[in-house]
Amino acid sequence: MIKLKPLSKEGIAAALEKAERYRLLNEPSEAESICLDVLEIEPDNQKALVTLLLSFTDQFDGAISVQLRQARGLLSRLADHYKRAYYAGIISERQAKAILKQRAPGCEAHAYEWLHEAMEHFEEAESICAPGNDEAILRWNSCVRMIMKHNLAPRQEQYFEPPLE
Repeated sequence: MIKLKPLSKEGIAAALEKAERYRLLNEPSEAESICLDVLEIEPDNQKALVTLLLSFTDQFDGAISVQLRQARGLLSRLADHYKRAYYAGIISERQAKAILKQRAPGCEAHAYEWLHEAMEHFEEAESICAPGNDEAILRWNSCVRMIMKHNLAPRQEQYFEPPLE
């Protein structure tokens, strides 16, 4: 059986830089592989956890996928409460974007729900962020603009009245 080769501790920083580059080159599975290698050596490496989470979100296709569950599963491993809230928002926002790309019937209401969830996470992050850190506000505003651009609205309840007998 073929076994994976472990990274050296000294190579972790360079490996994480390479993972970022692969994400920027739209090769999230390569970034994912590198992060998994880093986490084998340093299971709590926060940069590797965040990069892995983002590489999962880069692979979202709009369905409730393995990558969505994996990304959400990483949130509990983030040490900082702010980052847990912020990246929970990122996951929801990117899921909404993936749903909109599908252009399936009813996707607008579904995307709205994910964006609304993202905005709740961003508001939580904003409430606990350091002074001068406006990244949660920027993401919240982006969600609002996406809602306006696509005229998204919550799902309308369909009232059905059964016939009287």
